[in-house]
Amino acid sequence: MIKPLLELNQITVSFDGFLALKNLNLSLQPGELRAVIGPNGAGKTTFLDVITGKVKPTKGDVIFKGRSLLDQREHRIARMGIGRKFQSPRVFENLSVYDNLALAVSKPKKPLPLLLGKIKGFQSDKIDQLMNIVNLLTRKNVLAGSLSHGQKQWLEIAMLVGQDPDLLLVDEPVAGLTDEETELTADLLKSLSGQNTVLVIDHDMEFIRRLDSPVTVLHQGAVLCEGNMQTIQNDSRVIEVYLGKSEGEG
Repeated sequence: MIKPLLELNQITVSFDGFLALKNLNLSLQPGELRAVIGPNGAGKTTFLDVITGKVKPTKGDVIFKGRSLLDQREHRIARMGIGRKFQSPRVFENLSVYDNLALAVSKPKKPLPLLLGKIKGFQSDKIDQLMNIVNLLTRKNVLAGSLSHGQKQWLEIAMLVGQDPDLLLVDEPVAGLTDEETELTADLLKSLSGQNTVLVIDHDMEFIRRLDSPVTVLHQGAVLCEGNMQTIQNDSRVIEVYLGKSEGEG
């Protein structure tokens, strides 16, 4: 039996008496694509913060590749193979698409080889591969700051993949995107799964449906239910606490 890549066991987070997460359990298998949804205040952001070490749980444990993350700092967790994409694109707007990706794939992360044009052949091949995956090959010499919002999102996803994380945490990747960009982003994330383990948080239901992946619904800091999109949409509890209300970040 294949061991889970990530396990959250009975995670509870209390902020001055407010329970942001309550005995939350979740596991991800290697290569899995998982969507996580939930209404305002469900604990989605706190959930990611616990995985990445930004927030330490009041109780419970986070197991990654068989090892507890509770005693690890954020930068160590990132080096262990967990990459996170935040809601707003974080790219170097004064650098070209190519140079953004060159920084992402370089090890160690030093700008001097980039400035001197000393990019190794295998790194250049990898950059071209990443640009092709996110459909930015024709924009390789364009400054990142001149890209559309959707293209910036794709560039940051490519930068994340370029760092070879075992787990990609993608937070609201389609916020502010057009319908076409939303569809392309869903297809992009689906193409990354299998080779990568991808966890996506969003509240755009059409986007989540297009991912065609297992869905975990959070409510008041705990897992309300899990299943495919059809199961989730037909669950009376989900209809009451999520689908029937205005959607927002939690």
